[in-house]
Amino acid sequence: MADDAVSRHISRATRPFPRDCENQMTRTRIGVALGLDRPELRAWAMYDWANSAMVTTVVAAVFPIFYYNVAGAGLPEGVATFRFTVATAIGLGIIAVAAPILGAIADFTAAKKRFLGGFLLLGVGAVSAMFFIGQGEWFFASIVFILANIGANGSFVFYDSLLPHIASADEVDRVSTAGYALGYLGGGVLLAFNLAWITAPGVFGLPSGPGLSPQEATLPARLALLSVAVWWLLFSIPLFRTVPEPPRAIEPQERATHNPARAASSRLYETFTELRDYKQAFLMLLAFLVYNDGIGTIVRVATIYGTEIGIEQNSLILAILVVQFVGVPFSFAFGSIAGRIGAKRAIFVGLLVYAGISILGYFMTNATHFMLLAVLVGIVQGGTQALSRSLFASMVPRHKSGEFFGFFAVFEKFAGIFGPALFALTIALTGSSRNAILSVIVFFLVGAVLLAIVDVDEGRRVAREAEEGILIREGTAAV
Repeated sequence: MADDAVSRHISRATRPFPRDCENQMTRTRIGVALGLDRPELRAWAMYDWANSAMVTTVVAAVFPIFYYNVAGAGLPEGVATFRFTVATAIGLGIIAVAAPILGAIADFTAAKKRFLGGFLLLGVGAVSAMFFIGQGEWFFASIVFILANIGANGSFVFYDSLLPHIASADEVDRVSTAGYALGYLGGGVLLAFNLAWITAPGVFGLPSGPGLSPQEATLPARLALLSVAVWWLLFSIPLFRTVPEPPRAIEPQERATHNPARAASSRLYETFTELRDYKQAFLMLLAFLVYNDGIGTIVRVATIYGTEIGIEQNSLILAILVVQFVGVPFSFAFGSIAGRIGAKRAIFVGLLVYAGISILGYFMTNATHFMLLAVLVGIVQGGTQALSRSLFASMVPRHKSGEFFGFFAVFEKFAGIFGPALFALTIALTGSSRNAILSVIVFFLVGAVLLAIVDVDEGRRVAREAEEGILIREGTAAV
């Protein structure tokens, strides 16, 4: 009997895995490779899928053209572009000023997800209001665009600050690039539907043909904008259901206060003064400020610039759609490249391509040129920005992630201010957008020089030592 029992045990141990076990193991390996092998990682990355509809349809593709042709109808040449870039700078400037103090409050009160939700609702409401923009209503269009930028970019501060809490040091690059890849895919899927009913409204039962009123003619584009609000809200739900709120990490000197604003102000001052102790993270911020200025400017002015030089609307939107789907595999590819050569070197590759894009953009004259540039942007955009996020996350202490990502947001948003502001100023001084698009190259060159100075290993060592220090202090206080 004993021999029979041993035989049955050996038989069970050596028989092939059931197919469902093999499939599960395959899914697990794929999930690990992509950086999405746990529920909280997938739920976190889904917010990139959700909010990229805002970035793709509103910021990059449909709304800039809609602003130029509808809200800015009747304005002299170049004025609509000027006012659009000014509205962009104002929206980003407001959140840049507010982000650090709000990030510190979120850390002290363990409210990252609540702040994220508040900015999400502001953005969704503003994008919904775009449905009601009429001919020549550039002021109303500017206001809701400012609010939409505040909502979206405010939510990004708290979304990004969750990353170091859910991903380990060896996962953070893959998870960050996976988020960007899902964002490209999600934004691309919705934009594909948007493009379909904008180019063939009659197929979808929308008004089409000659003799349409202004409201009827703009209905497909306005519905595209409204669809963003629905998409953004719906696909944000997994993050709020699955990703845990990081616990409070209270410094010893804060234990006596219950005033979040006072504690946040104190933390902010402390973090600002402590930046000298996190020199490598600060250098990374400076480099990111400069080169992201160039990236953000290209993303935000591409379609309105293309409209100004006479490229047809559907070609512009199709090119942005190409960016989304090219971006999916290349975002994952950048995560893999970073695993082999390091995130810093992978970012250098992206900046080199962006410098070439600036030069080619100066000479662009037709839709074919615009499509070529779109492919190049799709290759490097997601990977460059995702690795910047994960590289910075690896050099900051996790218990202060909200504060540091608040500063990250300041530098990111001020980059968004300087680029469009410079673009607007160049138009005002020269009367041409071509000179402005060429000037963007300086951001990539200077940013690359600053990035070269960053000592990543030293930055990570200092951050980990800071984390160990607070754990020791908390353990001592508990004793």
